[in-house]
Amino acid sequence: MQQNLRWLIVFLLFIATGLSFLDRQVLSIAIIKIQQEFNISDVQYGLINTSFLISYAIMFTLGGWLIDRVGGKIGLALSVGLWSIANSLHAVMTSFSQLLTFRFLLGVGEGGCFPGAAWTVYRWFDKEERALANGIAIGGSAIGAVVAPPLTIWLSANYGWRGGFLIPGLIGIAWVIIWLLTPWKKENLFVAETAKKETIPFLVLLKQRATWVFIIIRFLLDPVFYFMMFWIPKYLSSVRNVSFEAIGQLFWIPFLALGIANVVGGWFSGQLIARNYSVNKARKTVMGIAAVLTLAAPAIEWVPSVNVAVGLMAVFMFAHGFWITNYITSISDMFGQKATSTVVGLSGTAGAVSGLLLNPLMGVVIEQYSYRPLWIASGLLYPLAFLILILLIPRIKPLSLSQKAEPVNDEIEHGLS
Repeated sequence: MQQNLRWLIVFLLFIATGLSFLDRQVLSIAIIKIQQEFNISDVQYGLINTSFLISYAIMFTLGGWLIDRVGGKIGLALSVGLWSIANSLHAVMTSFSQLLTFRFLLGVGEGGCFPGAAWTVYRWFDKEERALANGIAIGGSAIGAVVAPPLTIWLSANYGWRGGFLIPGLIGIAWVIIWLLTPWKKENLFVAETAKKETIPFLVLLKQRATWVFIIIRFLLDPVFYFMMFWIPKYLSSVRNVSFEAIGQLFWIPFLALGIANVVGGWFSGQLIARNYSVNKARKTVMGIAAVLTLAAPAIEWVPSVNVAVGLMAVFMFAHGFWITNYITSISDMFGQKATSTVVGLSGTAGAVSGLLLNPLMGVVIEQYSYRPLWIASGLLYPLAFLILILLIPRIKPLSLSQKAEPVNDEIEHGLS
């Protein structure tokens, strides 16, 4: 019963992260009809997206901080409930200002999703199964990205564009009810009942070198992921001359690879630990493989076949799935129950801010030069991040969080031991 309950909770996390990506992507399709009906300009649409990114960036950290204090059950219920209500409100909007407001509220709610998922997985799973559970939990986001375009089009065709917002919002509210009704009597299955409830102050976390390493890595890599999310369709259209209909048939493939890799990357890491690898060596081995695989990205610019280019994009997204699952799991390995959600939140905020700042710069590079520098950067940044990881976090191991900063004189040669 306990085993079934643990995996039921992971499945609910999978649904939650899937809904988070589904709900944020509905507008990118529905905006075509919304612009026609309400005469919303492209500039206003850009402001609408910015309002989401600003609140999302802020609440990634605040949401993580909140969840470390109230726990994953209440924290995720508040998070999913708020963004589901905000998404449903999109269905009744009648003006630009309303859409701007509802989009901001969507970001406020969604900011707590991934910190809450990481906190919950840490609470329920030991080190051997934790990466697999994280992979399944965050894998829902990739599936949400795959499902969003066809589902939104189908809902809009049958229920109008407002139905594309209302129905997923209602599903989210139903999720909250199920989540709250799920018993958590055995929530301390892998965390001692006597564990202290105290949380770690921000200042103490910011004194930890590991906190800043995870923040820097996310700041470096999230813009690459946003590039893959936001610019692939335009690249296929403008550079590869792929039709609108064909883009719809190809765009889902890299995200399916991402969803598969989230699970496989977590499973692989757990299998290495089961074969007597240390947690440090297991996590870094999988992230090292991911970093090597991303080196295929620059070839996307030069291969003549569209299908091969999309295949290489899928390889890149597969590598990202390996990376992000073990990256988040490494945070929980080091910061534990008291601070995992906060550090995941801090790093997520760094990534969102970086994406917000660099996405316009990507447009300038593409317009003034080409996509080539961005493909090259995509291939080089993950190996750079991996180098930073192994040099500055010699061992992935639980930290002794106190008012004193972590010593910085660990032996570098133990980086993969």
